[in-house]
Amino acid sequence: MRARVSSKGQLVLPAAIRRARSLSAGSEVEIEEVPGGILLRLIRGTAEVSLDDLLGCTGYQGPRKTLKDMEEAIRKGAHGRT
Repeated sequence: MRARVSSKGQLVLPAAIRRARSLSAGSEVEIEEVPGGILLRLIRGTAEVSLDDLLGCTGYQGPRKTLKDMEEAIRKGAHGRT
């Protein structure tokens, strides 16, 4: 595949490569000079998520529990072990 560098120094990667590597606006690549050419390496970062999204992955949808409620549940669970 070929790509052309614009007058601003920008390189547009072919759509097939962007799709295959899940590249979109804002994706970052590392550029390295290697013998015989240039190597582009995709930088895989962590996705930005909100605290609500992160906490939502716990799956609990009931009423909020206090620290006292949680400690009591732990005590009850510990007494049930043999």
